[in-house]
Amino acid sequence: MSRPYAEFTVSQKAERSLRSGHPWVYADEVRGVAGEYSGGDIVDVISEKGRWLGAGFVNDESKIRVRLVSRNANDKFDENFWERRIRYAVSYRKTVMGSLDTCRLIYGEADSFPGFTVDKYEDLLVTQVLSLGVEVRKDMLYRILIRVLAEEGQNVRGILERCDVPVRKKEGLEEYKAFYRADGIPAPEKGEDAEARAAKVTILENGLYYDIDCLNGQKTGYFLDQKFNRAAAARIGRGLNVLDCFCNIGGFSLNCAAGGAAHVTGVDISELAVAAARAGAKKNGLTENCEFVAADVFDMLTDLASCGKKPYDFIILDPPAFTKSRETAKDAYRGYKDINLRAMRALPRGGYLATCSCSHFMTDEMFRQMLTEAAADASVSLRQIEQRLAAPDHPVLWGVPETEYLKFYLFQVV
Repeated sequence: MSRPYAEFTVSQKAERSLRSGHPWVYADEVRGVAGEYSGGDIVDVISEKGRWLGAGFVNDESKIRVRLVSRNANDKFDENFWERRIRYAVSYRKTVMGSLDTCRLIYGEADSFPGFTVDKYEDLLVTQVLSLGVEVRKDMLYRILIRVLAEEGQNVRGILERCDVPVRKKEGLEEYKAFYRADGIPAPEKGEDAEARAAKVTILENGLYYDIDCLNGQKTGYFLDQKFNRAAAARIGRGLNVLDCFCNIGGFSLNCAAGGAAHVTGVDISELAVAAARAGAKKNGLTENCEFVAADVFDMLTDLASCGKKPYDFIILDPPAFTKSRETAKDAYRGYKDINLRAMRALPRGGYLATCSCSHFMTDEMFRQMLTEAAADASVSLRQIEQRLAAPDHPVLWGVPETEYLKFYLFQVV
């Protein structure tokens, strides 16, 4: 039976990648095109021998020419198809997170929604649309999301699009951030002040309350992926003096303080982040054993490592991604080694270290090698307590290494 989609014939290299589970076809891997299509359409992908490999979104403006959404030749890409996909994603989060109140509902390729992120902060949805295929279908997808969540007793008061990321330009899309407005879609009153207020929400995570600014905060407002890693760090920090580096709005700091740490110092170079962290400590009644400082983490760790005093029993390193490309991975390697080496030197024997990387270009193999070298230079050994990934609402899809981006290690330094 003939299919109503244009056909993209791809190289053997692309075929091997697709058959191993990866969903992308790069532009230089396309060997031929048959049929008519428009940007964002569904197209078929076939091997040079004519074997059907899947169907996906096409975009001639992108280096990623096709992003697979299905490997089932019987799928029909109507509204029912996308509703089933959304229901799968929501059901999965309900199962693995135990609640839909605040979590990542859709995680791109891991949920077979390439280039689509949906984070739920209580009754506010915050989205990132990073592929043309989703861009042309987003109105339908938003309406399905609202309907499916309503069936779960989850009200949605608005959809904030955080499409202010440079990768959109690579898809031929403009950058912006704004509430989505269309008939039948809930949205706040128009106006800069009203929208700014509507983008603020209070969430509950690990028993702590956080005021999140989804319009101006990092990513979609908060780093939801570290939820259970923060709880793991809090267990280690009980009774200890903790230094939380790159603390942002105080996620790790407040968890440790609430978990019984003797004292917590959170450090971030951003005055705004530090102010938000202080407000979070006050909101949760943690000001007695929790303080925040606006400072350069590199300078602070250097001073600690050189002064001879070792006031902290537990140091947490949660830096921003030092690399967003393979070309800069070597520079990032040096940056990660630098801060880890300084932290190891600043800890007493028997102290504890939590360290992580949120860049998939810094692979786990590279990260472990970096830690090995840093420990050797610091003349210490690392006793591993735990190795963790992102929370399960950010699932790792085997065959797609980009989904396994977060590395989190807990060590005793001996």
